[in-house]
Amino acid sequence: MRLIDLSSAVDATLWEPDPVEHHVLTPREGALHMSEEMRAHFGTGLDPDELPGGEFLSLDRITLTSHTGTHVDAPSHYGSTAGYGDGVPRHIDQMPLDWFLRPGMVLDLTDAPTGVIGADRLEKEFARIGRTPRPMDIVLLHTGAQRHRGTERYFTDFAGLDGPAVHLLLDLGVRVIGTDAFSLDAPFGDIIARYRATGDRDVLWPAHMIGRDREYCQIERLANLEALPAPYGFQVSCLPVKIAGAGAGWTRAVALVED
Repeated sequence: MRLIDLSSAVDATLWEPDPVEHHVLTPREGALHMSEEMRAHFGTGLDPDELPGGEFLSLDRITLTSHTGTHVDAPSHYGSTAGYGDGVPRHIDQMPLDWFLRPGMVLDLTDAPTGVIGADRLEKEFARIGRTPRPMDIVLLHTGAQRHRGTERYFTDFAGLDGPAVHLLLDLGVRVIGTDAFSLDAPFGDIIARYRATGDRDVLWPAHMIGRDREYCQIERLANLEALPAPYGFQVSCLPVKIAGAGAGWTRAVALVED
């Protein structure tokens, strides 16, 4: 079994709309911190210099959104109410784990320009590879957006699905759709421009808004999809971090390939 990493790192050195703050306490600073905390909370002191090498453990403090790096969006991210079930969308910690360890399929959409990808383009790709997704398959969209990662263009130059394309995948039984782009929808600027030109509210973030009426999850900001050896025949593991009450959770997404 070979593992292929499909994840983008959380990296404070890269440009983000919501900047990542990453502060590292060195092992020496960790010794001082531990000594101070033990004395303050438990009344037990230990001179840091008594530790081997005068060091304890490093400690990372990170400030970021749950949508930074490769992450899974939960239904509660799409809105406060749902048009299915009991009307309450589930948070990431409530989602069934078996959604996130399933056979995968990758669609080559690298020819798509900035903007929206329609259902006809997906059907063309199904015909090319000779297979449609099966129920509960995890479908990954290889748009090529990763080439702009770390720059502002990563957030402005990519392609996302339109409403009919999302419905097509959900009608086939797909419950997890992933993309290597910043969003499963088109870029914000493209969406707003099309709305101003048409007045059609259906162009406003359809991939997310559809999630208010049909329960499904998105994986955004995947990476390395070009390394997958075939359009299908592999498993995807994208178990989300269990954050109570959250609309998303980070994932170390990988493909499992049998050689």
